[in-house]
Amino acid sequence: MSNNSTVNRRDFIRYSGLSGVALVLGFSSAHGASKIENLSALVGQSFNLSPYVIIEKSGKITLINNKPEMGQGTQQSITALIAEELELGPDQYVIKQSGGQKKHGNAQFAGGSFSVRNSYDEMRKVGASAKEMLLSAAAKAWNCSITDCYADRAKVYHRPSGKSLPYSDLVETASTLEVPKSPSLKNPKDFKIIGKEVKRQDIPTKVNGTAVFGIDAVLPNMVYASVERSPVFGAALVKVDKSATEKITGVLQVVEIERDLGAYKYPGIAVVATNYWSALKGRKALNVTWDYRGNNKFNSKDYNQSLRDLAKTEGVVQHSNGDFDKVFAESKDQVESLYETPIISHSPMEAMNCTAHWKENNTLEIWASTQVPSWVIGDLTNRFGLKEDDINLNVCFNGGGFGRRLATDFIVEAVNLSKAIKKPVKLVWTREDDTQLGPFRPPTFSAMKGTVMDGKIDTFQHKVISPTIVPLQDKSKVDTTMVEGISEQKYEIPNMKNMYVYSDVHIPFGYWRSVTSSTLAFAHECFIDELAAKAGKDPMEFRLGMLNKPTDTKRVMEKLKEVSNWSKPLPKGKGRGVAQYEFFAGLAGQVVEVSSINNAIKIDKVYVVVDLGVVVNPDTVKAQMEGAVAMGITAAIKNGITFAGGKAEQSNFHDNPVIRINEMPAVEIHILTQEGGRMKGVGEPGLPPLAPALANAIFAATGKRLRKLPLEIDFV
Repeated sequence: MSNNSTVNRRDFIRYSGLSGVALVLGFSSAHGASKIENLSALVGQSFNLSPYVIIEKSGKITLINNKPEMGQGTQQSITALIAEELELGPDQYVIKQSGGQKKHGNAQFAGGSFSVRNSYDEMRKVGASAKEMLLSAAAKAWNCSITDCYADRAKVYHRPSGKSLPYSDLVETASTLEVPKSPSLKNPKDFKIIGKEVKRQDIPTKVNGTAVFGIDAVLPNMVYASVERSPVFGAALVKVDKSATEKITGVLQVVEIERDLGAYKYPGIAVVATNYWSALKGRKALNVTWDYRGNNKFNSKDYNQSLRDLAKTEGVVQHSNGDFDKVFAESKDQVESLYETPIISHSPMEAMNCTAHWKENNTLEIWASTQVPSWVIGDLTNRFGLKEDDINLNVCFNGGGFGRRLATDFIVEAVNLSKAIKKPVKLVWTREDDTQLGPFRPPTFSAMKGTVMDGKIDTFQHKVISPTIVPLQDKSKVDTTMVEGISEQKYEIPNMKNMYVYSDVHIPFGYWRSVTSSTLAFAHECFIDELAAKAGKDPMEFRLGMLNKPTDTKRVMEKLKEVSNWSKPLPKGKGRGVAQYEFFAGLAGQVVEVSSINNAIKIDKVYVVVDLGVVVNPDTVKAQMEGAVAMGITAAIKNGITFAGGKAEQSNFHDNPVIRINEMPAVEIHILTQEGGRMKGVGEPGLPPLAPALANAIFAATGKRLRKLPLEIDFV
């Protein structure tokens, strides 16, 4: 623990806004907390980390969630880990959101399905340490052995006599004790919260409208801003005629700003007004001249053809086993296919927005829906020369993220505007901005080759052709993000070769829910089906025949076969399709059932089996799987951003729709756990299998093999 910036107990409590004595605990790193630290009165030292457990003398208990909440349930799950070890009931504490400072840990972000699985041990240690200190305080009070004491529902009990003391009566004594270095953790068999369906504290607030999202922020003397940008990426700003804009009632100022996406920087013209409607009117009245620098010639038709041409070139080998080239060349029954997936926008329900207030004393306060509080603080300190303590980041509920809110561009824009005009500014993107200006999920084309022998795959090649999310500096190397998962599948294939071909394009790309697994699984699992058909095998049995070792994938597939009644024949006009995909976030498999009705497809049901190892809240897992299915269907049958004249052609939900409630099929979810198993991610694994399972089901029902997303067939 650092000795810098020490505070005494009274100063700390006053600073924290706590009433009376409080026991405050945190840990030294969000990645690996080998050392639990007492952050307040216990040793009267470092204030470098924020509290995670706050027990006030008044009886109020607050637990800190240091991961952004965007509907995925981390707020409940993270604090449940603490509460489990601290012996609190779900109704005995309130939850507070952290704000990005390092004292809350260095990994305050929600992405990669990391939030809960990377906090499982650390947050349990925080709760266990607090409990052990409270037990010690009670043992002192009763002059007994700590083994005579136990905790339950915010009280410590004395076994021999049955008497008890609430945590609030013990906190002052506990605050004088040393923090346990290796607190004992509960046996999972004794869990009361972990593994149980616990109601989330945020749900009622979202139902009754009291939940605060970033877009809900309202400040005294706040002004509004909307930014005009070139519809063509890579354009230069030539001139701006703002005379008509300045005549509009409510318009205060027109400011040139820059959008920074790291490798990509784009000029913009912000219209600042007393209300959002005036800002929009003023923006539309701008007369802007852009130099498109030839980028207005870009169109999807030509670009997609360039990807098809690249598919014929040799790629950089990412993985190889056996001798694919030799064995494939010698085979007489070669199968080759090209799979195509489009550019897609994130399109969260809450458009990008940020409210920023650069104050006269050069401190900054922000209200934002962001997936990356830690990165926001780091970015702003670097850009503006501020100290961390100069920034107060209010992390609001995110109205969806899906990777878009991993970027900080819209936050930096708001801060720049507030600093320039010396007022609190609310910057709001329109839905059209969100849809057309990226960053997008990159397009991915997959050139597949393979052969079968004796009812199994003998050779298998997956060549990925795509641009990268971060521009590739060395084209002789593979961007591993763009090939994730293709070499991690557990099928036993003797001759395999996976490659990557880089496509250079000026469009900005970003991380999208499940990243490239959402596209690569489509090609991988559909081509597995093609090879099953070539071998004359049932798709499920074909896969199980290549899973002879006791892997998690085999468990998932066996469970899928069971719960979906795979062996039971379906009537004519109906079909089942299966797919699974394992990648950095975890593993899930799905069976989709469809009906063919008058040459259109109806999605009847989706069976999901997800392998998690350990589950914190099964209800949250089910909600995540249902959401992944909905988003997977949307991406499979509805979404695709196309370009013409350098501009994105889609603009809003009318031409870039999301699945509606009446289109949602029945979803049956099964969760696989393992005693002592490794916790896996929840937020992303449920998405990649959907598109291939759906396409495979359509083939089973109609005999049509679809290799391009969105699937080119009518849906009911």
